[in-house]
Amino acid sequence: MNERDDPQIGPAAADRSPDAWRAGLSRFVNVIPHTRELGLEVEEVSPPWVRMRLPWRDELLGDTERGLVHGGVLTMLLDTVCGSAVLCSLPAPEVCPTLDLRVDHYRPALAGQTIMAEARVLRVTNAMVFTEGTLWQEPGRPIARGIGNFVRLGERNTPEGFAEALFGETAHA
Repeated sequence: MNERDDPQIGPAAADRSPDAWRAGLSRFVNVIPHTRELGLEVEEVSPPWVRMRLPWRDELLGDTERGLVHGGVLTMLLDTVCGSAVLCSLPAPEVCPTLDLRVDHYRPALAGQTIMAEARVLRVTNAMVFTEGTLWQEPGRPIARGIGNFVRLGERNTPEGFAEALFGETAHA
């Protein structure tokens, strides 16, 4: 393995504070219709680590008789928190779609309780970013774990002004 295959993980725009990243990732989850409608909140960012919170809503139910959260909600939450960790782990923000997401369910998520999510980047290569995330409702009792792999599209395939939009800045002409 050479340095080109395993670049060092470093936060995008290293001069950005954790608070700037929290605001940027909050902006990111608020432009995605389903995460905005479900009220997903970015709690803390320490690149390349992110923690989010999904407050309880009746729309999260998948099994109304037993009061269980729908598995698709858990998958969406893991995908979003892992993808957010990817954004703040690169030399500059770039579009990185999910290539693969494996979810291991440990126990059901219960109605009436907030779901917490955290993710971190494990490895960055020139072509891929590897992440892992965890969901819980009670500390120390994980609901699910996800392993997410994201493909790097690079600067050429990232829309111009992507980083500025993420951070709410106006691009300078």
